Amino acid sequence: MSLVLNGTTGITNLPSINSGQIGGRRNIVINGEMKVAQRSTSETGLGAAGGYFTLDRWKMLEAAASAGRFTMAQVADGPAGIANCLKLTTTTADTSIAAGEYLILQTKFEGQDLQQLKKGTASAEQVTVSFYVKGNAAALYVCELFDYDNSRSITQSFAVTTAWNRIELTFAADTSDPLDDDNAASLAIDIWLHAGATYTGGTFAVNTWNDNTDANRYAVADRTSIFDATSRTLSITGVQMEIGTQATDFESRSYGEELTLCQRYCYVVEGASKPIATSLSYAATASNGVVPFPVPMRTSPSATYAGGTDFLVTNGAGSALTTTSVGNYVSSPVAIEFTTTVSGGGLTQGQAGLQRTKDGNTAKITLYAEL
Repeated sequence: MSLVLNGTTGITNLPSINSGQIGGRRNIVINGEMKVAQRSTSETGLGAAGGYFTLDRWKMLEAAASAGRFTMAQVADGPAGIANCLKLTTTTADTSIAAGEYLILQTKFEGQDLQQLKKGTASAEQVTVSFYVKGNAAALYVCELFDYDNSRSITQSFAVTTAWNRIELTFAADTSDPLDDDNAASLAIDIWLHAGATYTGGTFAVNTWNDNTDANRYAVADRTSIFDATSRTLSITGVQMEIGTQATDFESRSYGEELTLCQRYCYVVEGASKPIATSLSYAATASNGVVPFPVPMRTSPSATYAGGTDFLVTNGAGSALTTTSVGNYVSSPVAIEFTTTVSGGGLTQGQAGLQRTKDGNTAKITLYAEL
């Protein structure tokens, strides 16, 4: 590596380590440091279905629901320099694995955020995925890059020990099939943790892009099932994906920046006695309020409301009326308008008011624009 100097203006070209910007962002992964957990910091009894449960941007994929059950939690136990990890703990084992079962820890990326990979061109880039892992026993799992736009995949295995260890996996460039330049899911990092014969009965191809064949995806010899024993654990953090063949030091971002990136996909409003929105009553028993989002979301979100009777509408006279229901009216990527109803009247059509949560409860609005 060398510096190119200009006698008049100084440095004109500063080569980077990994063909990327040396002063810019290297890590493509959002919430790889496991800092942000808007939905929940811990969920138990998981395993009957997949979904986003705790840490933002990290989804559990599951098919042909296993008898195995697990806990997913944000835990204050990371390697040096990283405070938190995502920890999975098996609570019910499953040693009779049906053919169609799988359990995958996944994070997805929009195609418009991956055009720098130049995938599908003669100058396609190699990428390096790195992360810290440990477990309560030795294990062997698989890290896969899955191309949703073209149904292609590439896999490598990695070993887990009982101490924190940094895994560094460089994946070959793919000169076939570009990624779509849009806001849909184009690529995912999949951590395979458990699978049946449908996904293990083929031939494991190491670090080679291929059109997807399910039988090959977790076909590595001596693979581990996270459900093979009660209390088996896997902890992971410091997940990074960057252009090039070298795993550079993990790139940490502030909590505020990480939260902002996460809120493109999920935004949670919760807490006791919290103002939510100004409102306008359109009947004696109903009002609409608008919640603007802190950042534009990926697409118009869907919403869930925990505790429809846990909200209050304050009318123009200052009286706080308990809601009987809360629901969507209309949403866009920048705001959502929702409807609250109260019983017995008390609102005046055309009058402004305030919508908020009750004192001492855990009312929650969760807005989803996930990939």
